[in-house]
Amino acid sequence: PPLLLEPLFPPQPGSSPGFAERVRQQKVRLEWVRAEPAGLRGAVRVLNLAYEKAVSVRYTLNRWASCAEVPAAYQPPGPPDGLTDRFAFLLPLGPAAAASADTTLEFAVRYRVAGAEYWDNNEGANYRLRGRQRGPPGPGPLQDPDGTAWIHFI
Repeated sequence: PPLLLEPLFPPQPGSSPGFAERVRQQKVRLEWVRAEPAGLRGAVRVLNLAYEKAVSVRYTLNRWASCAEVPAAYQPPGPPDGLTDRFAFLLPLGPAAAASADTTLEFAVRYRVAGAEYWDNNEGANYRLRGRQRGPPGPGPLQDPDGTAWIHFI
């Protein structure tokens, strides 16, 4: 069965109380993540400090022995608060993440704007997701192992 990435943090930090204030103070915050077959999809909220800005996600599957970075894309229309912008990302994990059930994905978000750089690394702990095997399929309809049963409806 395919590997399931399980967040070791609340997967929707943007729905927690005080999120907008944390974005204002720290300039960049992870809004949500969702594991999908194609990889890890998520959204980031940044304080709108200037028109030109770059948001990216740096991640590793081997405890930072190596890492990759993917750009996040601006998502119009922006949030209705007028003070922040939303960027979306997809970490293409593919077969590397499915290699074993002890896979751990770690990532941090980088925001570059007006000559400055800001990071959201989950208060220094990085955002971490643990790989685990999906359980066997649940009980479904009973199956006839030799294909000889008949069902008669009246």
